[in-house]
Order: sequence, then structure tokens, then C-alpha cells
Amino acid sequence: MTGTADGPGAAAARLTGRPVTGRRPLSGALTEVTLDDGRVVVVKRGDAPGAVCAEAAGLRWLAGAGTVRVPAVHGHDRRWLVTDRVPQGRPSPRAAVRFGRDLAALHAAGAPAFGAPPPGGPEEAYIGIAPMRNVPGTDWPRWYAEHRVLPYLRHAVDDGTLRPAETAVIERALDRLPEFAGPAEPPARLHGDLWNGNVLWGADGEVRLIDPAAHGGHRETDLAMLRLFGCPHLDRVLDGYREAAPLADGWADRIGLHQLFPLLVHTVLFGRGYAGQAVAAARGAGR
Repeated sequence: MTGTADGPGAAAARLTGRPVTGRRPLSGALTEVTLDDGRVVVVKRGDAPGAVCAEAAGLRWLAGAGTVRVPAVHGHDRRWLVTDRVPQGRPSPRAAVRFGRDLAALHAAGAPAFGAPPPGGPEEAYIGIAPMRNVPGTDWPRWYAEHRVLPYLRHAVDDGTLRPAETAVIERALDRLPEFAGPAEPPARLHGDLWNGNVLWGADGEVRLIDPAAHGGHRETDLAMLRLFGCPHLDRVLDGYREAAPLADGWADRIGLHQLFPLLVHTVLFGRGYAGQAVAAARGAGR
């Protein structure tokens, strides 16, 4: 029951060294595979060049911090990634507080620079299906503008998704970025794509993170993305986080600034529906 010679079953057998006894498609890119020893793994297909390598390196880098749990990587090649399956549970306030504390510890594990890729990870990485370059920098406001906002802003302008007046609002916010970026902080070890869909609430009461776009960044960016796309018991997550690592004064006023990055990524990928949110975030930044 391994499937085709280049399918997920064959990939699981080759990368784990175990025969496959069953398969269950989860989506176009994901398949749940049962191995002959009873273990169940998830096999993910990555079609973009370097995407699998970037994700595997990110998972291992996050796991190396020994904080927030991630699915173990059992093997990968250029096209296929094999990881643990995470049995799903229900979000709970207790798990949320623990997740917040663990996320603070993950960020505190640090990175060599803003934009630093995980060890072994490529410079040309991805956030979701959008290309994302990991170019190291030392000055966060300049790095964030140049490598996390402007590439997607230019893309949206070239596509005609953002109008000239809207573009000007975002450009003015970037010009003032050093004024309202908050106190300087060391590079944090970020998940990088921390929306609710990448936060799995396990049946064992532990949160696990999947599908990272891991890199060195500002810790408030992960928190802003959690708020942008919703997270169960977010207030309890933030309580746990601040117990472990208090946030700098005014962090709540900077949420829109950190949301510019994911909102522009979504504008590029999904169109005008996110353009207005990006402009509103730019208008509100620094107020």
C-alpha cells in the first residue's frame, strides 16, 4: 500500500526505513501514513524549490530550543517531508498559559541576527507559499522595512492590488518606523508564520507548532500574528508570555506595525481583501 513510486507512501517508506501499511489523504499536499510498527506520520509534499529544506530546518531549529514543542522530523528530501502526526485535542486555558510561557522561552533562545535563517536553511525561504528571503541585518527597523515589508509592498503595487494613495500611506509609516519601533531588542527565534492554523492543540494538553517560516526577528511579530488571525484563549497566552518575559512598554500600540508584514503577504497571495487591512495597520502604527 505504498502508492506510486514517487507518492507519499513511497516517500514515507524511503525516508523512515519502514514499510507502509496504510495511507489517508488529508489535503492536496498532506497525507497521513501508517507504518508497519504502528506509528502514524504525516507526509507533506513541497513543490516550490527549497520549501521542504526550509521547513525541515525551521522545525529542527525550533525544536533545538527545547521550549514550544514541534512535530519531530523523520526525514526529508527535495520534495517530501515526513513528521510526527499530532493527535488533536481541545484548546484549554491551562494549555494556553503554558504555551505563552514556552513561546517566550523560544524567543529568548535567540538568533544570530535579524533575518538569520535556521542552521542549514536556505536564504530563499517561504512564508506559506510566498517567497521570503532571509537576509541578516543588525538594525531591526531598517531590516524589517527592507526585507519584510517592501518586497511585498512592491509586489502588490506591480500587480495593481494596492493603489497609489494606499501605497503612500504604507511608505509614510515605514519612513517613521525608527520613531515608533519601541526599545531595541535582541533578535528572537521566531516561528515566523504564527497564525492559528499553525498552532495545534494536542490531545495530551500540549501545544505544537507546525509550518514555520523560522528566522531571527522581533518577538512582537509572532505575537502580532497570533492576534491578527485569532488564537483560542489569546489573553491567557499573553498572560503566560508576560509572566515569563515582560513586554516593552507600548507593545500593544505596535501590533499594527508588526502586522504589516503578514497583511502584505496576504495581499500578494489573496488580493484586495487584505489591502485595506494593511493600509489601516499602517495608519494606526505609532499612534
